[in-house]
Amino acid sequence: MGGTGERRAERGRLPERGTAKGRPLWRQRDFGVFWAAQTLSVLGDSFSLVALPLLVLRATGSVARMGLLTAVGGVAAVLAAVFAGTVVDRVDRRRLLIGCDLVRLVLYGAIPLVWLSGPHLWVLYAVLPVCEAVGMFFAVGYVTAVRSLVGTAQLTEANGRLNATFAAAGVLGPLCAGVVAAWVGPAAAVGVDAGSFGVSAACLLLVRFRARPADEAPEKRPGLWADLRAGVAFLYGHPVLRALTVLLCAFSFLTLGLNDLVIYHLKHDLGRDDGTVGTVMAAGAVGTIAGSLLVARVRRGLGFGWTWAGSVAVCGLAFVGMGRTGSVAVVAVLAGAFLGCVGMAGTCSMSLRQEVTPEHLLGRVTSAFWTLQYSAAPIGAAVLTWAAEHQGTAPVALVAGGACVLIAGAALLTPVRGRVSR
Repeated sequence: MGGTGERRAERGRLPERGTAKGRPLWRQRDFGVFWAAQTLSVLGDSFSLVALPLLVLRATGSVARMGLLTAVGGVAAVLAAVFAGTVVDRVDRRRLLIGCDLVRLVLYGAIPLVWLSGPHLWVLYAVLPVCEAVGMFFAVGYVTAVRSLVGTAQLTEANGRLNATFAAAGVLGPLCAGVVAAWVGPAAAVGVDAGSFGVSAACLLLVRFRARPADEAPEKRPGLWADLRAGVAFLYGHPVLRALTVLLCAFSFLTLGLNDLVIYHLKHDLGRDDGTVGTVMAAGAVGTIAGSLLVARVRRGLGFGWTWAGSVAVCGLAFVGMGRTGSVAVVAVLAGAFLGCVGMAGTCSMSLRQEVTPEHLLGRVTSAFWTLQYSAAPIGAAVLTWAAEHQGTAPVALVAGGACVLIAGAALLTPVRGRVSR
C-alpha cells in the first residue's frame, strides 16, 4: 500500500535525475507547456480585469462601489494567504493548480448566466472573494512550480519571460474585452475568463514537476501552526526580505485600487467608452512587456536594490501623472510606465525569494510574504476609491504617487540597497 501511494504521488512530476537544468528555456518541454497554459489564463484574466469594474460602474455609477468590490476580494486573498503556503508545501502541486483552475471555471462561468436576468451585484460579491482566495492558493503554488521546473540559476530569466508573455496576453485581452463589453456587455467578457481557466487546467495535465526531496515528505513536517510560524520566521530572519515586506505593505496599500481609479478617470472624468478603457489597459500592458524583458539585464547592471527602488519611484511619478492629465494618450503612456515598473519590481522581489529560500519552505515563505504585503491593501483600495469619488482622482493620485516615491527613497536606507545582483 505504501509503495503504491508513493508512486501515485510521484505521477506528474519530473525525477530528480535528468532534469532540464542548464538547458535553454525554449527547449524545456514542461516549462514550455506551463508557460503556454498560464499565458492563456492571463489572457482570460485580462477580460475580468476590465469587465468586473465595468459591471459595477454600469449598475451603480460609483467608483467607491468598485473599490469596495476590490477590497472584498483583497480581504479574501489575504485570509487565504495565511494558509496557502502550508497547503502548497504539503500537497501535490500539479493537482492543486488544476483544482484551482476548475473551481474558477465554474464560479466565473456563473456570473454571465446570472446576469442574463439583469444586474445582480450580489453574485459579484459572492463569487469574487472565493475566486480571489482560490487564486491565492494558485499563485503560491505557481511560485513553487516555477522553481521546480527551471531551478534557481534560470529563475530571473524564467520569471521575466513568463511576465513578458503574460503582458503580451494583457495587451490583446483588454482590447478584446473592451470590444466584447461594448458589443454584448461586460458579463460576456467574464465568461471568456471562465473558459480560459478550463484551457489552463487541460494544459497542466501535461506538465510534470520535479519530485520534492525525500526529507520534504509531509509525514516529516511539523504541525499546522509551526508551519505558519516557519514562513514568518524566515522572513524576519532575512534582512532584505524583512525590509521588502514592510515596504511592499505600504506600496500595496497605495496601489491596489489603481485599476479602479484609472477606469473611473477614463469613464467619469474624461467621458470615454468601454472600448477606450480596454485600449488604455492594453497600452499599459505593453509597458509590462518591456519591463519584464529588461528586468534581468537591469538587475545585473544596477543590482537588486537600485532596480527595485527605481522601479517603485517611477511607479509613483506615473501615478501622479495619470490623475492629473486629461489626455487619453498620456494616460496610456503613463499606465505603461507604471505597469512596466510594477513588473520589474515584482519580478525582482519574487526571484529573490525563490533564490534565497530553501525549496521545502518556499510555499510558506511566499504565503507569509503575500499575507503581510497585502494585509492593508484592501483598506487602501476602499479608502482611495472613496476619496476619489468625493475629492476627485487628481488629488488622490498626487498623494498616493508621492507616497510611492517616498517608499522608494526609504528602501535605499535599508538592507535592500546593498543586495547584489544575481
